[in-house]
Amino acid sequence: MTHEREITEPVELCRPDGRLNPDAVGWTRRPLHRADLRGWGRRKRWEYWGVVTPGHILGVVASSLDYAGVHSVYLLDRATGTETGTEAVVPLARGVVLPDRSGVGRVEVGSGPVRVTIDQSPDGTTLRATGGDVEIDLTMPLPAGHESLGVVVPWSSRRFQYTVKDVGRPVRGRFRVGPTWYDVPVADSFAVLDHGRGKWPYAIVWNWAAGSGPGRSVQLGGAWTDGTGSTENALVVDGRLHKIGDELRWRYDRSDWLRPWRITGGRVDVTFHPFHERAARTNLGVVANETHQCFGHFTGWAATDDGKRIDLDGLVGWAEEARNRW
Repeated sequence: MTHEREITEPVELCRPDGRLNPDAVGWTRRPLHRADLRGWGRRKRWEYWGVVTPGHILGVVASSLDYAGVHSVYLLDRATGTETGTEAVVPLARGVVLPDRSGVGRVEVGSGPVRVTIDQSPDGTTLRATGGDVEIDLTMPLPAGHESLGVVVPWSSRRFQYTVKDVGRPVRGRFRVGPTWYDVPVADSFAVLDHGRGKWPYAIVWNWAAGSGPGRSVQLGGAWTDGTGSTENALVVDGRLHKIGDELRWRYDRSDWLRPWRITGGRVDVTFHPFHERAARTNLGVVANETHQCFGHFTGWAATDDGKRIDLDGLVGWAEEARNRW
């Protein structure tokens, strides 16, 4: 069992003065935090949906980083390796609507070359997005009893992050690349949510891996949580979340991102086998980012709360490293 405290009642992320509420530190099985971030100063808010289908991988970002809104629509054709993507940077995040609770309300980006509308309800989420030659119209139902991982990571009372990682969500709908529409095969497609709200340090590195398949999914993180007492690791089996409190060891080759990655800990022994690397870099001096997101397959196992090893062979998803100055 994890050593971290499970939160079971709604809680405010921040105190009235904008600092971290100590009662918010812990983890949840469903979104219970209200992230009313106050004041200026490295406030980061985003919604990311990643979708894996047998033929394609899609990614949609809507975000506010205080000084700018950074939004994107991305699509990978798995057969050809062709990437199609559009990114928009909006000064001061004008026109960006991001609710303070995960799973409730509307996310909206209404200007520029990327447009995103996400409507959230107790029954699920609808996602509509356009960017360049890509148009997306998807629904991610929320099955009864489906659990997600919510975690508060405390660097200090002034620097903290609340994240919800919801892996293995069913997805249906369609998307367009150029003139061609594609239907999403419901049986073999999965969606993953990364909901983030927090006040970050200036420089940070993170690792993130997420893999999904029929009846089981895995969510793994590292680097950015080290030494905080919180982790964002979990196994989901038939909708039930098993929180993993270990800090994991990540091993990969930064000179060859397509070599296998190893992610290990007391309850995790995973190898990730990439088939495609997506690289993104920006360098504006004070503000810079370098992200290597690899898509691929998982092998190995992770253990449930009672110690049962669950086979993860064949899960599909991604593993990434991101380095930010922001």
